[in-house]
Amino acid sequence: MKKALLIALLTSCLCLGAAVAAQPKADVFKGKLFPPNVILQHQDQLGLSKEQFTAIKAAVIDVQANVAEYEWDMREAYLGIMSALDESPVDEGKVMTLVNTVLLAENEVKKEQMTMLIRLRNLLTGEQVAYLESQHGNGRAD
Repeated sequence: MKKALLIALLTSCLCLGAAVAAQPKADVFKGKLFPPNVILQHQDQLGLSKEQFTAIKAAVIDVQANVAEYEWDMREAYLGIMSALDESPVDEGKVMTLVNTVLLAENEVKKEQMTMLIRLRNLLTGEQVAYLESQHGNGRAD
């Protein structure tokens, strides 16, 4: 029961982490980079071409596929951490090695997401970017 609860908790954390990581912090790149949900929210106003829509879809699918591997790595490392924390005494070196694995995987996820956001922006025309900047720029709430 305890192990099942722990696995459920870790899985929830990974899913939540992935969901939160999928979108940049609200103000970090506000008005400069636009997550796919924002672009698609304004699809009609932007007049996205079929080619743009298809390329956006491909970029999102690509990042999801690339991120999945890192999520598995994080899950495995989290399980290792929890197991190591049950030992007495706790092997600090072992735990920190696993923590490093988690942090490296999280960093790779963030790189994948940043790459996707840049690709999405590059798929848009100057007019489309200007429109999104006017809707989601620094002085406006999302």
